[in-house]
Amino acid sequence: MKMQKDMVDSFLMTHRTFMDNLNQSFEIIEHDIQESAEFGSECNDEWCSALESSLDELAKYIYSISEPRWLPDEDSKRIHEMRQRLHDLYAQFKGMSSGATH
Repeated sequence: MKMQKDMVDSFLMTHRTFMDNLNQSFEIIEHDIQESAEFGSECNDEWCSALESSLDELAKYIYSISEPRWLPDEDSKRIHEMRQRLHDLYAQFKGMSSGATH
């Protein structure tokens, strides 16, 4: 039983490290979008393409996370919040990229 508990604890620690790293990715993308908006930068093709690719990659990671039954509610909530945060980032990006095409 102790071995199973240790294994679950190890998985949980690894899962939380992964989630922390995803959060850092969010912060980088949010900073880039905010900085671009503050300086009134238009979304040029190269920048838009790179940002969209980063958002797509982040979405792939977030939506591929399965929630093990042993995952505490706070961690499940964090996954849900990240999915909502990603949705909001896509909306911000869409607003920027559509503004650049007009």
